[in-house]
Amino acid sequence: MKATVFLGGGRITGALLAGLRLAGYGQPIVVHDRHAEKLQKLKRQYGIAVEPDLHRAVESAHLLIIAVRPDSVLGLLKEIGTRKIRRRFTAVSLAAGVPLSELRAGLGAPVQWARAMPSPVCRTGRGLTALTFGRDISRGARAKVRDLFALVGGVLEIPENQFDAFTVTFSSSHGYHALATLIDAAEAIGLNRMSACAAAAHALSDGIAAWRGGNLPLKELLEEAATPGGIAATVMASLDDAGYASIITRGLRAGIRRARKNVRQSSSTLR
Repeated sequence: MKATVFLGGGRITGALLAGLRLAGYGQPIVVHDRHAEKLQKLKRQYGIAVEPDLHRAVESAHLLIIAVRPDSVLGLLKEIGTRKIRRRFTAVSLAAGVPLSELRAGLGAPVQWARAMPSPVCRTGRGLTALTFGRDISRGARAKVRDLFALVGGVLEIPENQFDAFTVTFSSSHGYHALATLIDAAEAIGLNRMSACAAAAHALSDGIAAWRGGNLPLKELLEEAATPGGIAATVMASLDDAGYASIITRGLRAGIRRARKNVRQSSSTLR
């Protein structure tokens, strides 16, 4: 039986394996990585099969997940392509910034390509994955890819020209970073650590959960939480005056530049 094969045994592979096991995914899973210690750790944790040989791993795949760093993707495809691929299968790249055109150029027909951007939160089954598909991918292959990622959370299909913007926006790092910053600020004004953690977590997690679980528009919830002339409204106004919105936008644009720089570096290395 052909397997779902991961090329790369890093953090996102570990998160996906955890989510798939939590969901009871019963199909065979194989992981390839150059580092034997990574493979053995994943085998112990998730009971998957490991394959140290790249070409044997690819040959065993009905669904191939490319889970290596963006600057390593094109080199990996070049190595795979040293042996002619005779059968049709689906490959999904998790690499930020590497477009479908580059993937097809690196490993073309009969491989069908998709891109996916899953969140590490998928380990809990509450992740979010963006998908975009190549024009030549079959309906059945699309469904297979969607069904896999739906096991670990929500799935959102978007045009490829929005992929970089999605990538820099959806990262759980935003929440963790905001939480850590709010906790530190609360401590700086006098709250003890335990109280600061509880207050900051409520402000971010419980408030957002209430919005997602309810039917009130975000604007109404803001108005409810921040009475004009009140404390919360004063805090928000001060943040806005300090350039809060522009700081966030500047950060997202920097992330997009990094994604595009990664693929340029990878392409220039192979020329």
